Amino acid sequence: MKTFTRILRWLLAFTLLSTMTGCLHWLHAYQTYLQMDEFDRYFSVVSKDDFTVHFKKPKLFSEDFVSLAKLHASSEEQTADGKRWRYWFRKIDKEGKQVAPEVSFYLDLAFNKEDKITDWTFSNLFLQIAPPEFLEASFRSLGGAEINEEKKQLKAKADQLEKIAALLPKKSQVVKQLGEPLEITQEDKQEVYLYHFRLEAKEIEEGYEDRALSEVRLMFDKETAEMVKMSGRFAGLKISINYRDYQEDKDKTVAGL
Repeated sequence: MKTFTRILRWLLAFTLLSTMTGCLHWLHAYQTYLQMDEFDRYFSVVSKDDFTVHFKKPKLFSEDFVSLAKLHASSEEQTADGKRWRYWFRKIDKEGKQVAPEVSFYLDLAFNKEDKITDWTFSNLFLQIAPPEFLEASFRSLGGAEINEEKKQLKAKADQLEKIAALLPKKSQVVKQLGEPLEITQEDKQEVYLYHFRLEAKEIEEGYEDRALSEVRLMFDKETAEMVKMSGRFAGLKISINYRDYQEDKDKTVAGL
């Protein structure tokens, strides 16, 4: 479950969750997955205002990403080192209209001159639902994740996940950044907040239009008001992170991305 180190996780899961129609696309994604076993050798993480995973020996090409996601970026620009793609996600209301004032986040992909992905960046607002300490921990845990080919998921056992001491975001903090949700569902010990974001894609392959909609579910503990789980779909990539698995030792398996 979860997000490449979240980043890496997302990457490989991204591949597995897609309809892989191309041996080379699968091969490049699988090569990246194998690198996760030696995370520090093949990747590095920078977390400041945003969160970036750097690919030291990249395997994935831009066409691999598009083939798997079925979506094109919101914007593309040439850089001195290659090119950069940006995927914009903007919050929408129940009628599908963009809210005002705007609430949005982005994911950036940087490519080198060989057209291989070198950096994956998550903007600050995204870190409100996926705190950087937990994002990195989930990425690292992908190295030992099991591949479920039937469900196209990666699963990492909770007892193998890296434990961290970071605090979980409070509901008041998250709502302050994201605004009010579309709906709130009451469960036994949790409240589930639902948000909708729409990807501003330049082009979407026919039959995959629904991938432009990102449904984000945030679960808050009723007693502590802490965010304990996040699940959503971003550019075709499904992600589910149970934050408590990184804080407590539990004998269970983390759900797939």
